[in-house]
Amino acid sequence: MEEKNWHKAVITLSATVMDAVHSLTSSMLQIALVVDDKGRLQGVITDGDIRRGLLAGKGLDSPAAEVMHASFVAAKPDMSDSSVLAIMRQREIRQMPVLLEDGCLVGVRTLFGLTMPRSRDNWVILMAGGLGSRLRPLTENCPKPLLPLRGRPILETIISQFMDFGFSKFFISVNYMAEMIEDYFGDGSSLGVEIKYLREKEQLGTAGAIGLLPEKPKEPIFVMNGDLLTRVDFPHMLSFHQEQEAKATMAVRNYGVQVPYGVVQVDNNYIVEIEEKPVSNHFINAGIYILEPEVVADIVPDEYLDMPMLFSRLMGLDQPAAAFPVHEYWIDVGRMEDFEKAECDYGIHFL
Repeated sequence: MEEKNWHKAVITLSATVMDAVHSLTSSMLQIALVVDDKGRLQGVITDGDIRRGLLAGKGLDSPAAEVMHASFVAAKPDMSDSSVLAIMRQREIRQMPVLLEDGCLVGVRTLFGLTMPRSRDNWVILMAGGLGSRLRPLTENCPKPLLPLRGRPILETIISQFMDFGFSKFFISVNYMAEMIEDYFGDGSSLGVEIKYLREKEQLGTAGAIGLLPEKPKEPIFVMNGDLLTRVDFPHMLSFHQEQEAKATMAVRNYGVQVPYGVVQVDNNYIVEIEEKPVSNHFINAGIYILEPEVVADIVPDEYLDMPMLFSRLMGLDQPAAAFPVHEYWIDVGRMEDFEKAECDYGIHFL
């Protein structure tokens, strides 16, 4: 979300330190933005910069440019909230100017604005009933969604990601070691959200548990595997789904497969082309979905159903099923090597 009062934070190269103080006070953004006569950003000034300048002997009538930072981190207008937020947390900054390619200032993003999302009524269904067989022995005494990364269960990180965007009503499908998951999260009140459970008597697949919902939703729902770590911008995915007028949307990710040999194209016994170790690119299912209420209503309770089966059914009925390409960080924590990589990545993307 872009701050509405950002224009009040703008000062010119001829401004004084006192002008910067007034700018900080009037905009409430805790930053002054110094631009040239063409509106191009030249530097930024924070309250700390002013205080350090005063301690160094600068006066309030000194040029503001003498206390500004000419080196700064900026965002592009089309950057998603999650991408900007990740950079802010990584760089430990609270504001980012938004610049066009020519350096012209067109807005400001702030940590406060990004972490105070509007409340959303869409339900989030998290699939956490799998056996986690490929992660044994780690999952012999702990369900995969509770495996800790930097001391925090995978499923709690997923819930936190949705919370950052204002989602607060969750359903968790459980089967394997269900009591451990229920004991850990309870009703969600400790996290400030509402959590209910869809208890699978037997494995129902990646879509079958949706049929256990106690009532049908009024808004599109998110469905996500409980073993994914991602920085996907969920509101952006929801907007995409609505723009496509889709009945269901699947997040997809580009996956390249390299042939380890030279590939030879032959026509009538003659070689026409040789391509050395080519890479074949495909879109793969990223395990995040949005379903319209009427699609949810057609899922039969206690009947096995995988998401690919559900999407195939919709396509067979000529119902629009959209693909939302994921370019943000994403990893399926399904194998031991993935879990080890996720542990290394966690401090970069989630702290």
